[in-house]
Amino acid sequence: MRLADRRRLLASGMKEMRRRLRLRIAPYRVALSAPLTSVPERLIVAPTDLRPVDPFIAHEILEGRFPLAGRVLETLGDSPFELELPSRAFAERLHGFGWLRHIRADRTEAGCAHARHIVSDWINIHGRRRRGIGWEPNVVAIRVIAWLSHSTIILHAAEAGFYRRFMKNLAYQISYLRKIAGSCPDAESRLRVRTALAMASLSLPTRVSGIKRESLLLDRELDRQILADGGHVSRNPRAILDILIDLLPLRQTYINLGHDVPQKLIPAIDRMYPALRFFRHQDGDLALFNGAGSTSASELMSVLRYDESAGKPFKALPQMNYHRLSADNTIIIADTGCPSSIAASRGAHAGCLSFEMSSGRNRFIVNSGSPKFANRFYKHLARSTAAHSTVIIEETSSSRVISSSFAGSILIPGVSKIDFERWDDKHGNDWLRARHDGYVESFGYAHEREIALSAAGDKIKGCDRLIPEEGSGKDSLTAIVRFHIHPAINLFRRDGESIVLGAPDGETWIFAAPGLDVLIDEDVFFADVSGIRPSQQLAIEVPVLGLREIRWMLRRSE
Repeated sequence: MRLADRRRLLASGMKEMRRRLRLRIAPYRVALSAPLTSVPERLIVAPTDLRPVDPFIAHEILEGRFPLAGRVLETLGDSPFELELPSRAFAERLHGFGWLRHIRADRTEAGCAHARHIVSDWINIHGRRRRGIGWEPNVVAIRVIAWLSHSTIILHAAEAGFYRRFMKNLAYQISYLRKIAGSCPDAESRLRVRTALAMASLSLPTRVSGIKRESLLLDRELDRQILADGGHVSRNPRAILDILIDLLPLRQTYINLGHDVPQKLIPAIDRMYPALRFFRHQDGDLALFNGAGSTSASELMSVLRYDESAGKPFKALPQMNYHRLSADNTIIIADTGCPSSIAASRGAHAGCLSFEMSSGRNRFIVNSGSPKFANRFYKHLARSTAAHSTVIIEETSSSRVISSSFAGSILIPGVSKIDFERWDDKHGNDWLRARHDGYVESFGYAHEREIALSAAGDKIKGCDRLIPEEGSGKDSLTAIVRFHIHPAINLFRRDGESIVLGAPDGETWIFAAPGLDVLIDEDVFFADVSGIRPSQQLAIEVPVLGLREIRWMLRRSE
């Protein structure tokens, strides 16, 4: 490991140690302030939850089965919190109580009583333990939002004793969040904590000064995280959707109760909607960059129906560093950026200059995406350059993912400089050219990619170049240009240089690389709603020495 990388890792590790220390002492700080914290007598409002409801999941939970995070836990009458849980992702979702929303689909006396019984179990078992997954900042914030939003289900026909225990534990969790708000492992968690605290200040009896204080703190976090172009500092398209799902009910709660809306809240939401539409493909799904995984259509539509912004998506997000080329029904989205800091790289991928392409109602070329519920090995693999539709040299990622017990999983940026230019030619074709230095230090080459979309949207020209920096390029290197194909697309070989890409609805595109062998290889797609599934990829393998350029093209077939 390079000395500079060691220093970055050491600094990140020290910061992580301080964060963990603050989390450890947080319960003691809350205990010291407990005499000053009164137990709220009632809830003022239950904020809306925009996430979709599934009656099947409600039925399963009432039958003692929890289908969460791609696994099913059979309780056989026992408390789920006393059983060994199938995975960490399962535990996060179980302790987060976001599944309470499904009980709305079966809002019977029995359903509410069952939900209340599970909440009571959690308070008895974990309410005082204050450690483990159930007390991680993001999980606590999700649980507070869920308990507030679905309090009408939990507290329906509840006895006075349970009502007071519930309110007391909820008040403790809110106090806990206040103490750890600055100790979250990533930016999105910090914003969710601030959102939960602002929502709690509205939902519980709170002085006006307290509501204003939480509004101001939320404003500060929105300022830090929501970029001028509406993107998020993580550069993850999915993060925009998740944040909007939390912020929209919060905005409406402020308005319904007649409180002043935080100054930054509405402008942030207004900026985020165009950014969300920027990443939306023709089939309705979001592009798969920097940690984005599968997105359910119902979840996306539940947010987009509140979109009051007008006009076509932007051609670029300059702060988030993405470009979008579109014509007719064809869309290309390209990544021309890298993490702004080590802190922002915890979910970042080494996919600089990768792109995705969709046409009609189909995604044709994609990145592999991020698996929601897989183990560390697959998540690490999904972050590599090889999992993206771009060039890789010697199967080495342009930026490296490094994991340690103290620093966590961060991206050490091999890419430090990216240059790009965008123009339209005299025929109306849209051009993007970009170059990154991710392979200069390791191999002595810069990667330059050029993509052009025709004015009619029926042709795409591409060219990849590996440019030696001041004659320092190493010999005997191999480069591979990968194009990951969406699992729904079928591939048929025409000849050694061209491949037919056929969609289920009959739309076809021809991929060709004149003078080069195009291989069809096995692949995996991490971002399917059903989990990891097999797919295919196109690969062009070439020696780097003496290479001038790798030209390829796509054209719609009639």
